[in-house]
Amino acid sequence: MSTERTIDGARDDLGEGGTTGPSPNVPADAAAARAVVRTLLDDEFCTLRDVGMDDVVISDAMLVTSELVTNAIRHGGGLTAFSAELTVEGLLLSVSDANPAVPVTVAPRPGAIQIGGYGWPLVHRLCKRVTVTPHSAGKRISVLVALF
Repeated sequence: MSTERTIDGARDDLGEGGTTGPSPNVPADAAAARAVVRTLLDDEFCTLRDVGMDDVVISDAMLVTSELVTNAIRHGGGLTAFSAELTVEGLLLSVSDANPAVPVTVAPRPGAIQIGGYGWPLVHRLCKRVTVTPHSAGKRISVLVALF
């Protein structure tokens, strides 16, 4: 990769009328976050004629994006910040939410059919690096998805 590119979103402290709310840069849902990542990948790799990415790698990046954003919305009290950056190591995603609790993996009960609980282990399996940073207003999860 020739350059580093970043797309960021951050939460405003006070929105219109003095209420809190996400800035327009924070994706509204997982589909919007995937679109941000896909645009970032397309913009970088369509300019490099001799470099291509396997469809599986792109699918992995989209799946990780979906899992992190969906979990922030469903379990984290809402998505508060989002960024996607291409580095020499790969795709660096950072997702913040309003819940400081660190995600946990729940072991399935023997013989029981488990509904849900697959996303967090999947994120760990697909990412080269996963970091959770709790802070006073929630947490930030940063992951590195290797692209090559």
